[in-house]
Amino acid sequence: MGDKTNAPAFGNLDAFNLKSVETGGLINEDVMQKIFDISKIPLPFTDMVGSTRHKNERFDWVVDELNKPQLDNFVADGADAGAPEEISGGRVGNHSQISDKVLAVSYRADASDTIGRAKELAYRLTRANQEIRRDVEAIALWNQASDAGSGSGSNDHLIGNAITNATKTGTLATWIETSVRNADGTDGTASAGGYNYSTGLTTAATLAAVADADALSFQGIKDCQMDVYMQGGDPTVFMSTPAVISKLSTYLFDNDARVANLVSDQGAPANSKATALSSVNVIVGDFGTLKLVPNRLMPDSVGDGTGSHYAFLLDPEYVSLSYLEGYRTDSLAKTGLSEKRQISVDWGVRVHTEKAHGMIINIDPNADAVA
Repeated sequence: MGDKTNAPAFGNLDAFNLKSVETGGLINEDVMQKIFDISKIPLPFTDMVGSTRHKNERFDWVVDELNKPQLDNFVADGADAGAPEEISGGRVGNHSQISDKVLAVSYRADASDTIGRAKELAYRLTRANQEIRRDVEAIALWNQASDAGSGSGSNDHLIGNAITNATKTGTLATWIETSVRNADGTDGTASAGGYNYSTGLTTAATLAAVADADALSFQGIKDCQMDVYMQGGDPTVFMSTPAVISKLSTYLFDNDARVANLVSDQGAPANSKATALSSVNVIVGDFGTLKLVPNRLMPDSVGDGTGSHYAFLLDPEYVSLSYLEGYRTDSLAKTGLSEKRQISVDWGVRVHTEKAHGMIINIDPNADAVA
């Protein structure tokens, strides 16, 4: 028999004695068989825009628009026809990008009795599928210029080497160049990115650090909306980070002009609890209605939480996520006592015409919105 060093001194056995028995104690663990996760959040941009397909790594499309009205469009009776006007669109394109998640689960881990899931491999596959879709959502909204790939260099991200030959898709922030405003409402096109017809690539926008950013101007939003409208667009969505949306909503209630009014829920039944409506989720402006959509996955200008913020005025009809190869799961070769899987997607951003959208850049997320 072992030494009963944890026996009670006076015969009164308590829970502490049971927990102290070597090794691990005698009280069964009480762990709820459920995993609580707050990171499984919606994908507002992915869910909002369309889905298209492409057949090659480089995928192109044509943009076109009508000529401006000619105020001097008059001819004499019987006059000969003049020279035909040149009518042609522009061919633009983007590159496809491969994103992946790799996981490996040992046979023992998969066979073990784990908390909150029946099989570890199935659980990890579910998590990785959610994570890669979050990656695509965030990347699509980031300021990443397109890259045709160098065709050389390291391609081994599993051991920490930099990937230097991968193609990259030009993301939404790098396409919009016509209707761009700074946070203070001034013209921001000088800092915009855009598509370069000579290189066939998009250029990243020049975005400021937080120290050089400005408070969001409500007039700037209206001016940007008008800019898009004058190009022929009709944006319906204002998408930005939660911090920017919150500052804007607060301004609409709290400024002296009081654009919005605090009201009670007039449509609720008489016997229901009173509800105070104190947020704004739709702006009805001079040039249409904008739905305010906060996106928790939308990155800042740096991508690590320290950069300035930006916002999009979007017409979802004129942007899509395009796929060369949709989401797929492949089994990798066995090299030991484990199961390996790779989840991948070959995708890109297709901005059907950038003039349908607007962008507000260099927003200080910590500053209150202004008129």
